[in-house]
Amino acid sequence: MDPDLSELDDFLADGGFDGYFLHADGDNSNQHYLSGFDAPDPFLTLYTPDTTAMLLSPLEYGRAKEEARADEFRRATDYDVAEKREEYGSKEAIKHVHAEFFREFGVESAATNPDCPLSTADGLRETGIEVSVDRDEVIPQIRAVKTDEELAHVHDAQKANEAAMRAAEDLLRAADAEDGELVYEGDPLTSEAVRQEIETTLLAHSCALDETIVAGGEQAAGPHNRGSGPLPADSPIVVDIFPQNKDSKYHADMTRTFVHGDASDEAQAFYDVTAEAKAAALDAVEPGATGEEVHDAVCDVYEDAGYSTLRSDPEAETGFIHSTGHGVGLDVHELPNIAPRGEELEPGHVITIEPGLYDPDVGGVRIEDLVVVTEDGYENYTDYAEAFEL
Repeated sequence: MDPDLSELDDFLADGGFDGYFLHADGDNSNQHYLSGFDAPDPFLTLYTPDTTAMLLSPLEYGRAKEEARADEFRRATDYDVAEKREEYGSKEAIKHVHAEFFREFGVESAATNPDCPLSTADGLRETGIEVSVDRDEVIPQIRAVKTDEELAHVHDAQKANEAAMRAAEDLLRAADAEDGELVYEGDPLTSEAVRQEIETTLLAHSCALDETIVAGGEQAAGPHNRGSGPLPADSPIVVDIFPQNKDSKYHADMTRTFVHGDASDEAQAFYDVTAEAKAAALDAVEPGATGEEVHDAVCDVYEDAGYSTLRSDPEAETGFIHSTGHGVGLDVHELPNIAPRGEELEPGHVITIEPGLYDPDVGGVRIEDLVVVTEDGYENYTDYAEAFEL
């Protein structure tokens, strides 16, 4: 995939910068996006409108030349690093290597992301290279609009997600209810057991995840409570799966809420109004709408039904106590925000719609779909039924 970096060119021109650089390992999504390379140790990627250059360790140099999107590749040895260690000492030598690397490609002033290591930025400044922090974070903004290839990666991850959700639902269905708890093959069915089933299924589909949420009963009233211990009968169980494909690095995201047995009237009311809120949010998704407008559609439904939201009560501890959604891509949480002050939606944005209600006396209910904004509305990438009572 060759990303369209014309917006980055405009950013550099508007700011009077010669280049943009990142110093991070391949787990950093901005680094992976800019360089197209994945490595466990930090490396430098320097972008200018004319070229993209990388400064790497000898360990990664050969592989980067085969796999990365850059035009030029350098090692510290290309800048006489041994002599610089003799002259400046080991700790000081690297900043002079960095400076020579920048100047080789005509960069005397550069911007970088806010999480750039301070030692790297200060080292460049000490050698006369001007370094400014990109507080607008232009690369995450570029990443938010997905290419067709990226959309295909997200869609593939979502298919794996649905297989994992099916495995979880099947396991919950197969359990028996005994003394208010779920039992499977004679043992208590736990959050950990369902999570293992999910993660095993994801691995079979070339995806990975180690933070799956399987939370029941009072635990489900905490939106990010991963869940632990035996799962309850007759009470909502929130299953939230957000895998990353191990090859493409792109994520998916989906939540379903199940009750094995008979839901209470309060839990059923939670579910019904949450399904209504999700439908209202989806109706609001279109190019030109803002994330805030989509979020407001959810708040309107909940507040009209008599439930608290953070919009109506910023200190609320029950009710709808989080945002409506977020962008999904190389990070599971990225731009745009479907929340107060959320950005304007554009075709190619991949977003979640995930309203939910929470109360320790009732439990928690959340329903989440993954959609892509299109030229005339949206396409729902989630092809999974919304069963509540199993």
